[in-house]
Amino acid sequence: MSSAFEVRGGNRLKGEIVPQGAKNEALQIVSAVLLTPEKVTISNIPDILDVNLLIELLGDMGVKINRISRDTCEFQADQINLPYLESAEFKKKSGRLRGSVMIAGPLLARFGKAYIPKPGGDKIGRRRLDTHIIGFEKLGAQFVYDNDDNYFRLEAGDGGLKGTYMLLDEPSVTGTANIVMAAVMANGTTTIYNAACEPYLQQLSKMLISMGAKISGVGSNLLTIEGVTSLKGCSHRMLPDMIEIGSFIGLAAMTQSEITIKGAGVQHLGIIPEKFRQLGIQLEIQGDDIYIPAQDKYEIQTFLDGSILTISDHPWPGFTPDLLSIVLVVATQASGSVMIHQKMFESRLFFVDKLIDMGAQIVLCDPHRAVVIGLGRQHKLRGITMSSPDIRAGVSLLIAALSAEGKSTIQNIEQIDRGYQYIDERLRKLGADIKRV
Repeated sequence: MSSAFEVRGGNRLKGEIVPQGAKNEALQIVSAVLLTPEKVTISNIPDILDVNLLIELLGDMGVKINRISRDTCEFQADQINLPYLESAEFKKKSGRLRGSVMIAGPLLARFGKAYIPKPGGDKIGRRRLDTHIIGFEKLGAQFVYDNDDNYFRLEAGDGGLKGTYMLLDEPSVTGTANIVMAAVMANGTTTIYNAACEPYLQQLSKMLISMGAKISGVGSNLLTIEGVTSLKGCSHRMLPDMIEIGSFIGLAAMTQSEITIKGAGVQHLGIIPEKFRQLGIQLEIQGDDIYIPAQDKYEIQTFLDGSILTISDHPWPGFTPDLLSIVLVVATQASGSVMIHQKMFESRLFFVDKLIDMGAQIVLCDPHRAVVIGLGRQHKLRGITMSSPDIRAGVSLLIAALSAEGKSTIQNIEQIDRGYQYIDERLRKLGADIKRV
């Protein structure tokens, strides 16, 4: 029996909330422990399903795991059971978990072979693995696709991986991370152009450099990696989750609440605060905290020539696609109109039908674009029963429900739990009426 959230909307929330560690960083950082036989300590790990399943998978592979506390863990990959990677159990387990693709780079680098399942995870349109596999091939890996098992088997060949120049066809975050992890121990120099440069990747590079890797160009889209023969252990602390921070800013505005987001890693948020300001949301940066005052109204800005604002996603340092669902929901109660243009995924906007059922005024133009006509709080959204299609839409619907009149039921909340830790408990502390049923 799957669980649901029962939400009674309309409460104004108040208080402080601490963001969890970044989910998208965690999947890369935790995979990187496979690159060394020495001990690696990672802190600020989010306690969420996707990350816990990956840690469990590493344990099954023979990594020694010592959980010092809920958010800190020691890993030591000095006795990896390579035959396990060919077992039916590994294929089944890793196939259920999107993040398992990230162990391929480290395994190739250190052991010369890896296995990639066909991806599971979110239903937000095609998520291609081409960037990962083409990158590994350019480093000299050969791959075989096993049709019966739905599996890619990769092998580095006799001389190991060899450094090379590559231009990625898309700045894929997970693709870049996987290729970087494979290249750190390749022979010679690897140059990756059109590399993703998200904070997650900067953090991974920082961690690898502290392990002895030689990487230059961190933070840019041109990375140069000089291969080394081995890497040592290290300690690494993960950034706060910028998607969660954006979600909380939107939540505060929608519910007219006064909320302080503590330890928000402000210098790593890029353009995110500015995008919420364009929706008319006041927020003050106080040291490393973000203070959002209670606001009765917020008005969407127009462009300087008076034309309607468009908010679209773009690779970093542009606006992250993961927050577009949140921006869309928050715009429903603003004054003014905005066009939301989701370029990177083709079915992420399909949850707007639920918002329309709640009374929002949204025109879905096509799979990539929606126009939101803000209600300016003249009509409250009304509570309904709905289901969460993916992690980010799930939290967007939760925010809508918290601001709506009456009771909402959100089903399929496993999708929300995959990306947000104890979200119901943390919101209850702010005064939200939410329970897990």
